[in-house]
Amino acid sequence: MGADFVRNEYQFLKGLGLQSHNLGCYGNGIWKGSGNTVTSVNPSNNQPIATVVEASIEEYEDSLRACAEARKLWMQTPAPKRGEIVRQIGEALRSKLDLLGRLVSLEMGKILAEGIGEVQEFIDMCDYAVGLSRQLNGSIIPSERPNHMMMEVWNPLGIVGVITAFNFPCAVLGWNACIALVCGNCVVWKGAPTTPLITLATTKLIAEVLERNGLPGAIFTCICGGAEIGQAIAEDGRIPLVSFTGSTKVGQIVQKAVNARFGKCLLELSGNNAIIVMEDADLAMVVRSVLFAAVGTAGQRCTSSRRLLLHEKIYQHVIEQLTDAYKQVKLGDPLDKDTLLGPLHTRASKMNFEKGIQVIKSQTLEEAIEINNSVAQGLSSSIFTRSPEAIFKWIGPCGSDCGIVNINIPTSGAEIGGAFGGEKATGGGREAGSDSWKQYMRRATCTLNYGSELPLAQGINFGG
Repeated sequence: MGADFVRNEYQFLKGLGLQSHNLGCYGNGIWKGSGNTVTSVNPSNNQPIATVVEASIEEYEDSLRACAEARKLWMQTPAPKRGEIVRQIGEALRSKLDLLGRLVSLEMGKILAEGIGEVQEFIDMCDYAVGLSRQLNGSIIPSERPNHMMMEVWNPLGIVGVITAFNFPCAVLGWNACIALVCGNCVVWKGAPTTPLITLATTKLIAEVLERNGLPGAIFTCICGGAEIGQAIAEDGRIPLVSFTGSTKVGQIVQKAVNARFGKCLLELSGNNAIIVMEDADLAMVVRSVLFAAVGTAGQRCTSSRRLLLHEKIYQHVIEQLTDAYKQVKLGDPLDKDTLLGPLHTRASKMNFEKGIQVIKSQTLEEAIEINNSVAQGLSSSIFTRSPEAIFKWIGPCGSDCGIVNINIPTSGAEIGGAFGGEKATGGGREAGSDSWKQYMRRATCTLNYGSELPLAQGINFGG
């Protein structure tokens, strides 16, 4: 669609199928776009990278009609066959790991190691989902009635809407799409408006896999756009589940719209995460962990540490070591391998980062836990200690009230094997591993009578 990129260092984007001007809607297997034209900007220098023509509401509607039709085929495809498609998506991502990781770093602003790591996380999710495709198991339940059996059967929802944020413009799609696809759902993805090139490049890889296997492109739909597209997804009764990642404020709006039509919502919202450091902690490990949790991704992760609770006996020592560590952090171009702190992606991110991390002095474990739990959010939390008593109190019913409860590691850097998500104003959603897949399917309890009598439950005799 477009000519060469203005800057020579952007030429690598051609290897991802991108041009200087791009269409921002992939619906029914066709690239299109007749909405607003937006410019993707390099946050390092505020210079344009490329332009994208967003989808119109009419194009959204056309795409959803095709998606609703494609789900009839996809949901009847055997789960292991769906897993094979996801395996191929993982291989496609592997083949472009460095290029796509470089684009994540360029457009979002996180350092190159983190950009490549984010794409690797998507690949890891593909690997995980392939195995899961053969393990979408239900339960056999004993019946109280003779010659009866009960079982749980899991079926696809149909379509899953995924709305992702700028801070993880690729990986969060992977958390959702890999699981949704093997569970038999079509996916409709609205990426962040400020990272449209990542949205397009990722979609092109997925689209190529679908086309190569002779499958409808409408199994995966990508729609670049603003709030009007997000609102359309939230209000669309054809989409039983909407996964939203973003602020608590917008999450409440999305949840209200989805609930109004009795849809299901999976929310991954804001965090106000704390690290507790007890007097017996390994302080060298603490300093490295706090630095990563507070400075990694320029503090723009939902799991970034905002609060540091230091036991009074080691308070001053940790502050001194952290001050020295911060002085060693190199700021600069995120594509430079020596850079640890790249640009802030948005003005709001800049304001949050400038606030720094709140340091609080504590005297007891009980006091620290109370402070940890005192905020509205409940995403991630960490404690540094060698005490078994403290550890088990921390992870128990009177400990952290967060969805992620760590010991001797930072609040950031979750693995894909566990369920990711938080409590309270963080939204309560769970994505990625463990049994998160159950949110992407509908459960039916089936009772089978294989006898010749009709006994009723609870021993009821009804006219017999």
